[in-house]
Amino acid sequence: MLHEILLSLSGQPSPLFNLQSDEDTLSQDGFPLLSPPEKALLVSLARLSRLHAMLRKHTSDISSSHPSMICRAVSTAISTEHLAGFQAKVIQVEKSILLEDSAYVGGYGIVPLSTMVGEFAPWVRRMEWLWEIVRFILPEHQKGRRPVSCTGAALIDHLRVELQTGYSDLEEMARQLVTAAEMAWMKQLSMWLLYGNLPLFGKEDFFVQQDIPADGEGLSGMAQFVMHAEFLPKFVSPLTASSILFIGKSLNHIRAKRKTGVSSASTAHLTSSVNLYKEHLGSLSGLKSPISTSELSNAITSIRLSLSQTTLSKLLPLPKILEVLSLLHDFVLLGRGEFAMALVSHADARVYERHQRSEIRPSRLNGPEDLEDIVVKEGDVMAVLTQTWTELYSLQNEEESADDELDLARGLIRLNVTSQIPDHVTTSTQDVVGSLSTSEISEVAFNDLLFPTPTTLSLQVRAPLDLFLSASDISVYSRISAYLLGIRRSQIRLSSLWKHTPLRRSHPSPWGPPRSNKPFGQHRLKMSRERDNARIAQMRPVWATCNASIFILSEIGSFFQGEVVNGSWQHFRDWIEGNSGKSGSRPNSRPGTANTAVHRNTYSSGSLSDSPPQQHDPEALTMAHRLYLASLVQAMFLTDTPFTAALRSFLASVDHFIALVVRLESIQKNMDLETDEGVVDALIDYSGEEKGVWHELRKTRIQVEGGIKAVVARLREIDDKRSSDSRRIFFGLAKGTGQGGVASSLPTSICEYVPRKPAGVDRLLMKLDFGSSNDSLGLDTAVTASHLDTE
Repeated sequence: MLHEILLSLSGQPSPLFNLQSDEDTLSQDGFPLLSPPEKALLVSLARLSRLHAMLRKHTSDISSSHPSMICRAVSTAISTEHLAGFQAKVIQVEKSILLEDSAYVGGYGIVPLSTMVGEFAPWVRRMEWLWEIVRFILPEHQKGRRPVSCTGAALIDHLRVELQTGYSDLEEMARQLVTAAEMAWMKQLSMWLLYGNLPLFGKEDFFVQQDIPADGEGLSGMAQFVMHAEFLPKFVSPLTASSILFIGKSLNHIRAKRKTGVSSASTAHLTSSVNLYKEHLGSLSGLKSPISTSELSNAITSIRLSLSQTTLSKLLPLPKILEVLSLLHDFVLLGRGEFAMALVSHADARVYERHQRSEIRPSRLNGPEDLEDIVVKEGDVMAVLTQTWTELYSLQNEEESADDELDLARGLIRLNVTSQIPDHVTTSTQDVVGSLSTSEISEVAFNDLLFPTPTTLSLQVRAPLDLFLSASDISVYSRISAYLLGIRRSQIRLSSLWKHTPLRRSHPSPWGPPRSNKPFGQHRLKMSRERDNARIAQMRPVWATCNASIFILSEIGSFFQGEVVNGSWQHFRDWIEGNSGKSGSRPNSRPGTANTAVHRNTYSSGSLSDSPPQQHDPEALTMAHRLYLASLVQAMFLTDTPFTAALRSFLASVDHFIALVVRLESIQKNMDLETDEGVVDALIDYSGEEKGVWHELRKTRIQVEGGIKAVVARLREIDDKRSSDSRRIFFGLAKGTGQGGVASSLPTSICEYVPRKPAGVDRLLMKLDFGSSNDSLGLDTAVTASHLDTE
């Protein structure tokens, strides 16, 4: 029986134990003479034999077919170390019995069964623990379902938790498996950190993966990479993971540049940077298992700084970064006022043209409801942007030098129709470090204000700038651009209503002699003047509402564009150039022009020549830029859903209000032709339409006034909430210690940038209160009701 026990423990089938069933039982047919105490002793050995057989089969399946190389490495370590150790224990016991060792063999050559059970008793706990590990890697089939494999990161995290066991033998086994898992993970990581290559095997389990664009083509022929948090072990901090992604992408760009054929001087510095892999390998080889978060962070930081000092400073120079940031500020964030003006005017003209093609009478346009039927195609949007560039070029003087920024913007700025399918890059986790996730921005859409179809104004990022600007950064820029452009568009369209002189003021002149000297001519003149005076009186509350809306939009737009965007950009640019604290001028609250942009570039070049710029690490610049972008989003209340919803509703009401006023002018013009000239359209009742428009205009004007009150009320709530909670708009961004602030997670050794804290919402409320005290927002409801109720 001892022979059968040892064979069974070795994983061989034996008639002693019933291995065919799911329970650990003995075979009654093979050994019917066993006593109940002997059967009870053999149950634990039966369990151990069964666990040994199942472990060998399970580890064999994992090592041969599992998609994760980390899981394969752990499975192989279980098989070659721990199961082999158990097999060695079985052989050692068998050898001792054959040599009649007194520890096992008693008098008359009898081997007590209790001695055998006691010798293998510790292995039951170990085998049970190993069985839990392999089932965690590859669960068994349940109810016909295919087992779901775990990831390498999940296995590493699970094994590191198992290090906290109370058994010293299990702790040692867990430590050995952690070492095997982390060694396999470090092999994958070294391929990425040293050469910029994804692992040859198991790259689907690595947290950095290649991103395949929707069109199937990469940016300028270069591969794009994203980071997936679900494949990231917990001992890797988000900041370290971002640095790892940055280093690998940089090396990938270096290799791509060398392959595309560059000059000999450029090739020299690119090749020399790759030769630093021995130093970087030394930093990685110094890590001991279990890997410490701080030690890994220090190693990654040293590699990143080494690359930055040798290669990245030439691959991604500071002037190129400043150039693209200035481009984003002047065009995407509407720093150039003439760009927004031209874009809005050409977009309105294109929508009006589309409206005429759809065979809808312009005079019967009620507002946004009718615009929903207008289909704006990609070609229309591209034509609008082309016309905008043409107009901006026409504004240049021949005496002035060429505007290089405008040429660059024409090649990189894109205006596209937004797809209804969510963009996969905005939901990836590649930019979760140091940036404001797009999920934190309000879901209220402003991209359907310029056109009836949602459109996106963005920047085409070309290599190697994609090391600095990510897809989610551009997505946030587009959100801010649509937000600012919606406010600017409503302000421009409201201001254009004052150009409709017949609505604002009209004083008919006499026909002239001889008709003016006759009673009919005088009566006709009197009737015309009475009619126009009545219309002007009716329009007074409309103009009051229009004036109040312009005031609100002007103050909010000036606060966002001047105090927030321009001020933050000036502060951020000074920090990049190393001029922090040297420029004491306050930002202009008005949008800039091409001349101011040239002046800023001149100032920048002058400051750079006077004092050498502070050399920032490229990744530190990336982190600082994301802090700057996050501060813009929060300072403009884009994370406050109630405010964005109130503002969006107000802007929609303003659009409807403007459409009704324009339609009213067209109706009154046709009515005057019927009355004065006798031009009659028998198919349209203009008098009835005028009453309907006045009725609709009254309701819309009430909505506009309600929108003004809702926006101001929400601003007061924001101010009261921040005052009562004793926290500011940046949630600690200004000091880097606030709760929920992205700056709090960034060490000062990585990013020393502190975003500028603009004036609070109380400054904006003071201006609005001042305008309200001067009757800019006060409307005489009695006069309004008396005029609009006139049928």
